[in-house]
Amino acid sequence: MPFAIYVLGLAVFAQGTSEFMLSGLVEDMAADFGVSIPAVGSLTSAFAVGMIVGAPLVAMLSLRWPRRRALLAFLVTFLLAHVVGALTDSFEVLFVTRVVAALANAGFLAVGLATAASMAGPQAKGRATSVLLSGVTLALIAGVPLGAVLNEVWGWRSVFWGVAIISVPAAFAVLRAVPATPVDPSAPSVRHELRALRDSRLITTLVLGALVNGATFCSFTYLTPVITNVTDLSSGWVPAALALFGIGSFVGVNVGGRLADSRPGQVLAFGGAALLAGWLVFALTAGNPVVAMVLVFVQGVLSFGVGSTLIAQALYTATAAPTLGGGFATAALNVGAAAGPALGGVALGADFGYRSPLVVSGILVATALVVAAVARAVGVIGGKDATVATENAPAAPPVEARS
Repeated sequence: MPFAIYVLGLAVFAQGTSEFMLSGLVEDMAADFGVSIPAVGSLTSAFAVGMIVGAPLVAMLSLRWPRRRALLAFLVTFLLAHVVGALTDSFEVLFVTRVVAALANAGFLAVGLATAASMAGPQAKGRATSVLLSGVTLALIAGVPLGAVLNEVWGWRSVFWGVAIISVPAAFAVLRAVPATPVDPSAPSVRHELRALRDSRLITTLVLGALVNGATFCSFTYLTPVITNVTDLSSGWVPAALALFGIGSFVGVNVGGRLADSRPGQVLAFGGAALLAGWLVFALTAGNPVVAMVLVFVQGVLSFGVGSTLIAQALYTATAAPTLGGGFATAALNVGAAAGPALGGVALGADFGYRSPLVVSGILVATALVVAAVARAVGVIGGKDATVATENAPAAPPVEARS
């Protein structure tokens, strides 16, 4: 893999930390601003909405920019949003900075996915995707826990400063490592890329990605009450459980990335079935501490292995729309990340018990498997020319040379 792809992964690490860090800061932020905890929780919702709306929109606006310029613009905007967030005493200003940071994050990830895929070569998009998504998984393993430590020592503002500081070397590295190639005048227009996104295979892949990611974040969001109320472990075990899930996700992204280019059909078929079985078994055996902790790791591996493969397949399918394809893939994942926890919350609110988010995750994965089966039956996916279930990655078309 070119060094520049790892540089992009560093920036994604900072952005992933920002996306998830508020979970450990809400009480201190609420006390500092004199607002309710749900009000602080709205910052997370604002970030998610910004990612969903911003990914295709900002990618579309930057379509005629050289990729290095677009990446730098998004990363610097993201950095400055965190500086303002760390300095402000206004909750309203902080809210705006979270939206701006989300838009910049979405644009960076959309362009970053397209850049990494084109730099890696026509047969290695899965590995390139895994490097970028490793930044997200490392944020879950190290970034978010480190943010909690910083909050305990220096307060929540230090976490915002930390994200900004990590973004500085990433910006310089992007400037040095990403080639300064001009925009190809023959590159497809916005209208052309939008037409390419009508591909039913791509739409199916995005739906599958949203469903699988929804299942992942449904259970991840409510993992703490499962561990403390069902598994009956003390709260001291929660960081270990979260770390296990994060380590599993890192393993899944990297293993899935290597297989996504050569055996995507097997990863999605067998991995999807195993993922469904894992959520259901977890729901049934969550009362056993040993089994529960093992399944936390296993489900992290399977969730991100299948999820990263779906992202890679979206990029392969959207070869005629590389930038907007990455934007819509980013949006689809964040639709899942927002909808999954909401559905899990509905199940908890209906008094179905703390195991219910695990069951909801199973239902979402089962729905994905049904959608894939129907799509295969009607010929949307499957066959030697299909992207989502082929054994060999297709060659990249000429537009991949665009910068």
